[in-house]
Amino acid sequence: MRVLIVNTNENTGGAAIAARRLMTALNSNGVKAKLLVTEKVSDNVSVVALPSRRGHTWHFLWERFVVFCRLHFSRKHLFEIDIANTGTDITRLREFQEADIIHLHWINQGMLSLSGIRKILRSGKPVVWTMHDIWPATAICHITLDCRAFTTQCTHCRLLPGKRAAHGLVVSTWKKKQRMMADECIHYVACSRWLEAEARKSALLQDQEVTSIPNPIDTHIYKKGDKAKARKRLGLPLDRKLILFASQRVTNENKGMRYLIEACRQLTDIPQLGLIILGGHAEEVVEQLPFECYPLGYVNDEQRIVDVYNATDAFVLPSLSENLPNTIMEAMACGVPCVGFAVGGIPEMIDHLHNGYVARLRDTDDLADGIRYVLADSRNEQLGTEAIKKVALNYSQLHVANKYIDVYEHVLAKKNKHQ
Repeated sequence: MRVLIVNTNENTGGAAIAARRLMTALNSNGVKAKLLVTEKVSDNVSVVALPSRRGHTWHFLWERFVVFCRLHFSRKHLFEIDIANTGTDITRLREFQEADIIHLHWINQGMLSLSGIRKILRSGKPVVWTMHDIWPATAICHITLDCRAFTTQCTHCRLLPGKRAAHGLVVSTWKKKQRMMADECIHYVACSRWLEAEARKSALLQDQEVTSIPNPIDTHIYKKGDKAKARKRLGLPLDRKLILFASQRVTNENKGMRYLIEACRQLTDIPQLGLIILGGHAEEVVEQLPFECYPLGYVNDEQRIVDVYNATDAFVLPSLSENLPNTIMEAMACGVPCVGFAVGGIPEMIDHLHNGYVARLRDTDDLADGIRYVLADSRNEQLGTEAIKKVALNYSQLHVANKYIDVYEHVLAKKNKHQ
């Protein structure tokens, strides 16, 4: 069986990490998988890039320009919206023609257009689409928050100014997605049961198959290590309790840094407490924290990331919207108890009071209580042990690969039956 996984990036973002890990898991379990990206940054022979980087750059800029105009030339929501009005035709590529199954992941920002996806569907090859956010089930947004318009039909969007302009762009994109899937079948896979339930409510996907499979993780890489040695390698103090916050961009409002700041202000009575911040723009929030901070910036090196997890006593992710965050999975695999809000797929990962703490959404008092709970000497190690067990049972490469192989065999059998 040959599978072509398609994702915009190879390394940048959670979807890229998940797609790459799935490729590795499949290749380790009897499936010949390749990953198609816009730009190859590794020497992995299973990763291939689009033939024209310049062509993708043009597609990216054109789509952003159209969105920018609809935002009345404001950058505020520029990367929260995708309309897939342009992209590369991948059906002519050798890798596409050799594949038995096309497996789409996050294909936005000029990678594929809606008409390009329609052409993929018309090629006759079975298509699986892993949803890393809600965009495939809405008109233009990646995060719905409290908006439920996608359950009937998206018309106006909270992200766009001006009712008339918003109506035109949103409705036209919704209709393009409807035409894209007309008389065609896509097997959608959500990374969490929460997103699966949301996708099933979408008026766009009412005639499509939707299931859920978590992202995989390599437990040979992400595993518990010596805390003291990890801290020495990172230049972190040995005599403090350290909590960790990680995000690609620390100032992303959706990641909830302001809630963590408020919670930390309630923890000043805990002696020798410190906060590690992993991600870009950390310097913009350091002065707002009431105790010692250790901004490590954006880290790409995987072994250094593992060291960061192993150096910490607790991981906190107070996001306002999440699917199945890789960061929580990575921390748990390293035996680090996690604290997060009860949103999205987080309660599926963290078993409340068993391997971590699930706080009420936007409740900084409960978030602070959760951090206290997991840091307690009497339970910290046991919580970490249970976290490792949870990852081994649910998110191992073998477990996830087998679930996807079942999906592939299902869509192939379904396709053959209708031929």
